[in-house]
Order: sequence, then C-alpha cells, then structure tokens
Amino acid sequence: MLAAVTITRLEKAATDNGFDLDLERTADWLCFGSSQTSMRVWLTAIGESQFLAAASRSDVLDGLAGLGTVSAAPLPSGAAGALAVGDIAALHRLLRRAFQLSRTLPDALLHDFDNETANLPRTTEAERRVVRRVGQDIFRRGLFEYWDGRCAITGLGVPELLRASHIKPWADCGTDAERLDVFNGLLLAPHLDAAFDAGFITVTEDGTVLLSDALPSGARSALGLDQSLKVHGLHRAHERYLPWHRSRIFRTSVENPSRMAQADSGSRPDTAPTLSVG
Repeated sequence: MLAAVTITRLEKAATDNGFDLDLERTADWLCFGSSQTSMRVWLTAIGESQFLAAASRSDVLDGLAGLGTVSAAPLPSGAAGALAVGDIAALHRLLRRAFQLSRTLPDALLHDFDNETANLPRTTEAERRVVRRVGQDIFRRGLFEYWDGRCAITGLGVPELLRASHIKPWADCGTDAERLDVFNGLLLAPHLDAAFDAGFITVTEDGTVLLSDALPSGARSALGLDQSLKVHGLHRAHERYLPWHRSRIFRTSVENPSRMAQADSGSRPDTAPTLSVG
C-alpha cells in the first residue's frame, strides 16, 4: 500500500507536468488525465527507490525511450506499457516529456488546426491566408513541444532564435496531414534552418548531419559547420520525410534539377504554404 507521502509526491509530479485531472485509483496505481490532452497516465512506487509510470498510448511510450526502463509489473487496465525510473526528479522529466509528446503525436496538430479553423471563412484569398497562418502557427507550436524548445542540433534554447523548419516543404506536401505532421519538421537555429532549406545540409535516419560539397570551405567554417553535427531525438516516423529532403533538396555534386529550378526562381520552395483551405 502506498504511503501518504508517496501519494503526495506522485500527485505533485503528475500535476506539475500537465496531468491535472485526478481519476480513479486501481490498486496501488494512481490514474491521472489532462485538460489539454486525451492521454492518461498511471503512477505508482515500489519502495522508496523506484517509480513506475504507465501510459495509455504506445506511440508516446516509444518516444520516451531512454528516459526509463521497461517495466514488467502488471499493468492497470487501459495502459499500453510502463517505464520505471530511479528517483522523483527522473519521474518529473518522464512525465513532462510524455505530456509534450501527447500533444503532438500522431496527428494532434491536424486536429488543432481543424478545431481552430472550423468557423473561419475561406472565400477570399485574404481569408485563406489567415487560415494558412493559423496552420503555420500550430506547426511551430508543435515543434516547440516536440523538441522541448531547443534546436534539434545545437541545443540552443532561445525561442526568438529558433525556426520551425519543414523537411518536406509546405508547397510540396500533398495533404494537410503532411503539412501539420510534427515528424515533418525540425526546430533549428537560424543558420541551420537556412542551410537545411537551401540544401547545403541534410540529415540521415540516425541523425547524422551531412554537408554538401557545394558549400565553400570558408562558409563552412563561418557557420560552424566544419565539425561533426547530429540531430538528437529523431523518431522512426521522421524516416517518412528525410529521404525526400536528401533526394530533392540536398545539393549533391551533381545538382538535382528541382533544386536548381528553385534556386533560379529566387524563392524558397515553402514560401507559399498551401493548406487545403477551400
């Protein structure tokens, strides 16, 4: 049976990290919901040195890899799995990340867009631009949640200096689901965003940043790209978009025709996002 002080610590961990609804209790599992996401979590403790967190969504649990160890403890009804951590600080980190992921995966941004634009008029081009701007803002908010407000490569944590960079540009996406998929984006420092958009860098599935031979050595040094760089925190779902960027945007030794056409036009491929608004 959980001690009163342990229950208080678990309740505080849940509330402090977005799970502000106290739901039913199952044996020694305390269940919590959130006023901002549909995911539920269950918390319990074994002795004073191990805390367990179960969640109702397997995709979120997949995204929590590395923040805890998989637990073999019997699960409460409705839980997709559980992770164990060794102290209360680690539990706070785990719950914070779970809350962030629950607000962005798998199509939460699209649902937010549909809800926020349901009553907006879309007759004129000016009205459609307003709807598109809502989508862009939602996408940016989603990337800030997913990447914890930090550049995916450098770890820079100054919001004003971060850019929501699409892997597959808005204009090339076939559906709103692609345009608002959090896995179709990286949160990047401005110089990395510009280099990524222009095809001077790209990213492999393991997060390695590849540098184009088309970028002069002096520019590499000036931009801090003459060192080993890596994206930390990629999910396997990013693999749906990274090959597209490498084949269509990245500048290889033989420039691809689409990249040359974009450069010749003097415009970014995603300057006119085309959310389906009509």
